[in-house]
Amino acid sequence: MATLKIANLVKRYGSAIIIDDLTLEVNDGEFLTLLGPSGCGKTTTLRAIAGLVEIDSGEIYFGNRPMRDVPPHKRSTAMVFQSYALFPHMNVRDNIAFGLQMRKVPKKQQHEQVEQVMALVGLEGLAERRPRELSGGQQQRVALARAVVTQPDVLLFDEPLSNLDAKLRERLRIEIRELQRRLKITSIYVTHDQAEALVMSDRIAVMNHGRIEQYGDPFSIYRHPLNSFTAEFIGQANILKAKVLEVNAQESVLDTPIGQLISNTRINHGASEVMLAWRPEDMVLFEQNLRNRISGRVTRSIFMGNLTDLYVQVNDVTLRVQVPGISQWQPGSDIVLGLPEDRIQILR
Repeated sequence: MATLKIANLVKRYGSAIIIDDLTLEVNDGEFLTLLGPSGCGKTTTLRAIAGLVEIDSGEIYFGNRPMRDVPPHKRSTAMVFQSYALFPHMNVRDNIAFGLQMRKVPKKQQHEQVEQVMALVGLEGLAERRPRELSGGQQQRVALARAVVTQPDVLLFDEPLSNLDAKLRERLRIEIRELQRRLKITSIYVTHDQAEALVMSDRIAVMNHGRIEQYGDPFSIYRHPLNSFTAEFIGQANILKAKVLEVNAQESVLDTPIGQLISNTRINHGASEVMLAWRPEDMVLFEQNLRNRISGRVTRSIFMGNLTDLYVQVNDVTLRVQVPGISQWQPGSDIVLGLPEDRIQILR
C-alpha cells in the first residue's frame, strides 16, 4: 500500500518552473531518497509534502486522502532540518517533548515517550543539556528524536547530515537507516550526496530541473542508468557516442571513438546512433577471454587508498579506470584494457 502519492505536481515561482509534472508513490514503511543537484526541486518537493509550500497544480495523497487543503500541523509529518532548528533556551528533554506538548499529550505520557526515544537514539544522560553544550552529532540526534517522538505517518529529512564531518556523517547515516527500519516509518530523504542515497535508500528518485530522471532501487540506478544525467550524477561514468554496426538476438556491435565494442545489451529501437556508458571499475586489465580490447596511455594516476584512479588517453578520448590498491601504472605507461560486454549500458 502506498502511504504517499504525488500526482502531476507543479510548482512555479514567477515564470520559473521548480517542480515540473512530478509523479511518484512511496510505499508504507519505505525509505525514499530525492537525489539531485542544487536547484533541482527536491527540497521544494519535500516542503510541498509537509504543507509548507503551496502547490500550483497536481495533488498529494496520504493514503487515499488528498492533502491540498490540509494545513501542515494536521498532516502527521515531522521534519529533520539541515540546521537542526533546536530551541537554544530549552534543554534536550524539552526540545524533544515540544511536539508532544503542542499536541497536549498528558505529562506522564510525554515523559515516557521522551525517555524511550532518547534511549533509542543514544542520548541517555544528556537530558538537561542545552544545544550549545552538545556536539553536532548529538544535536542531530536531538532533532531526530524530536521528529520521531510524535510518531508521524511520514518522516521528512532535509539534508540533515550536510553540516557534519565525513566520519560522523557515515556513522549517522547508518544509525538513521537502522532507526527507520525499527520504527517502520515511511521516510522521504533529500540529499545531493550520491553515496548517502545509495547506502540509505530502498528507492531513489534522481531529480533534474524539477523532473524525475530515473526512479528505482539503488542497485538498478547505479548499474543500469537510463540516461547520461543519471550515469554521470551517480558516481563516475565513461560516456561515448557510438554508431550501430550490427544487432542480433545476443549482442550489438558498435563503432566508437576508442574502437569497435561489443555489448550484450540488444538495441531494439532501430537507432543508428546510441550513447554508451560504463563505470570506471568495470574496466580491467585485458585477458584473452575478453572481446573488447582497448589500448591507451596513462596520463594521470591518483592513489586513493583502497584503489587507484587512472586517466587513460585512447585516441582523443580520456577514460576513467579504477583498479584495486596501488597501481603499477604511472603517467606515460602504455596499458591494454578489457571491457566485459555485459558492463556496457545503452542509454536512452
